[in-house]
Amino acid sequence: MIKILNAADVEKDWFNGRTFGDTNETVNAVIDDVIQNGDAALKKYGEKFDVSSPASLLIPEEELKHAAEKLKAEKPEVYDAICYSHDLALKFALRQKKSFDDFEIELTPGIFTGQKTIPVERAGVYVPAGRFPLVSTVVMTVTPAEAAGVDEIILCTPPRVHPDDRAAAEKQGTGIPGKPFSGGKPYADEGIMAAAYICGVKKCFACGGSQAIAAMAYGTESVPAVDVIVGPGNKFVAAAKKQVYGKVGIDMVAGPTEVFIIADESANPEWVAADLLAQAEHDVVAQPVMVTTSRALAENVSREIEKQLETLSTAQTARQSIDACGRIIIVDSLEQAAEFANRKAPEHLELAMEEGEARNKVASLVRNYGSLFMGHYAAEVFGDYAAGLNHTLPTSGSARYTGGLSVRVFLKTVTTLRAQSGSEGMLRSASAAGNLGDAEGLAAHARAARIRM
Repeated sequence: MIKILNAADVEKDWFNGRTFGDTNETVNAVIDDVIQNGDAALKKYGEKFDVSSPASLLIPEEELKHAAEKLKAEKPEVYDAICYSHDLALKFALRQKKSFDDFEIELTPGIFTGQKTIPVERAGVYVPAGRFPLVSTVVMTVTPAEAAGVDEIILCTPPRVHPDDRAAAEKQGTGIPGKPFSGGKPYADEGIMAAAYICGVKKCFACGGSQAIAAMAYGTESVPAVDVIVGPGNKFVAAAKKQVYGKVGIDMVAGPTEVFIIADESANPEWVAADLLAQAEHDVVAQPVMVTTSRALAENVSREIEKQLETLSTAQTARQSIDACGRIIIVDSLEQAAEFANRKAPEHLELAMEEGEARNKVASLVRNYGSLFMGHYAAEVFGDYAAGLNHTLPTSGSARYTGGLSVRVFLKTVTTLRAQSGSEGMLRSASAAGNLGDAEGLAAHARAARIRM
């Protein structure tokens, strides 16, 4: 059962970012192996960790198309949902791009400074396919790269046994965790392949885990090296992204998902419980939290969680998350609730409140979150799937200093300088640069400035 406690009883270290063990040694070995041995290392780790280790890694585009056509025929509602999600995400990301305008300004007579926004040439996207193949992650990672104008998008996702190879795999007793089918055709989760085709991906590789991150960072015979890597994953994927940062850019190092709900008496206990469980079912260490001034609401939500768990297909995972990591906190005021949210800096922050002055005040007070969901009808799961927002968001307190994945990750803002000969600004800058060069003892700097005078 979810814990209910008073604000004064919340431990100080609860507000700290969470860590989940050190995987660096293992990941470093994988990265070094991929750098040294390329595709051979990828196939070796496929045989060690995946259900399939295909003979080649690039999934033909025709396979992606076939997966999309199959999805459209067999599950048209899912196909249409992916298209809708992609359309909204693209509109939002294109509007984001407009906020990074190019300009040039004359700061002082004869000195013209400016900026240009340039997309990276090649982006790498990682899409997990564990217990829950994340079809929506394809949309959320590929679409902002598309909107940014990236020339080439590379997608890596764990391999699956190709339909043509399933009979052989069954005969061998392979194609299952611990007993991979080796040497077959490259293939992946069909939903992920369909979403990749819908979103315009041309190059999709059947390669997962930290080895896929290494491959995209350094390149192999098959997988091209990229400029930026984005996308979620397990702790090994997260550690690999952290290790390759600097060789490539990354979106963030994300941990288990979190939701923090500020609720008042107007909140519907059934809806709030559903939102808490929607996060809890992700992972046994997901963190579902509600903060409220109402003890009656807290108790009603707790009862509703128990009721919904009885019929939830993912109850085994959700139950562990609710019991170990979930909590409901009773605060003295909504202002204190906002203070707790800012200290926690959650991935998802919901205001389960009616529209009005009170909600507006709380919205103005909160500042540390990945995405903010305002009001009873702005369900957090809309942001996960189909509301234009990106669901790749900062966790473990990192919302204090960064936002979520956006078109910005795929753009470089570079600066320019023009100086007119003999202008007042050029002469003053030359003089100032010369004096600062002298002050720092860098004689060549000073000379390079003054020689233009």
